[in-house]
Amino acid sequence: MKIRKLTPDMHDKASALLKQAFPGSYYEEQLVGNLHENNKTIYDWVCIHANKVVAYIAFSNAYNGAELCGLHLAPLAVKPEFQHQGIGSELINFALRQNIIKENTLYVLGKPEFYTQFGFESCANPVCPYTKNNTNFLSIRNDGSVQFTVGYEPEFAIVTVMADLRPNI
Repeated sequence: MKIRKLTPDMHDKASALLKQAFPGSYYEEQLVGNLHENNKTIYDWVCIHANKVVAYIAFSNAYNGAELCGLHLAPLAVKPEFQHQGIGSELINFALRQNIIKENTLYVLGKPEFYTQFGFESCANPVCPYTKNNTNFLSIRNDGSVQFTVGYEPEFAIVTVMADLRPNI
């Protein structure tokens, strides 16, 4: 398996992976597509096996008001037939060794039992706008001394609104 920076020629493969990894959800695929389409800063890598994209990870900017305060890990996806084989963990460990990732506070909204093994800790501050009581909101290199609501790129909210408006199928 090889891990590579996502390039424009791999966008369709990454999009197909996101559809497979999150069946019934358009959120992740649309989010990543919008971030790329709108030329937002995004650090993303794919894991390739037999010329197929089998895993994907992305980090986008996090904000305190208008000021950059770190990066959000979202999404992390592994092709269903490759899940529970350590590929997602390998991809996270790879990303955590990259300079741009090592230099920033990181935030993730996810399962603590998974993300704590990589050094993420429960986060009381800042507050995440997408969860009550910061349930499942974790961080790395966050001193937690400043109270604020962490900001996301506008594409996160737009996709959330679109998902809420789509009819139940």
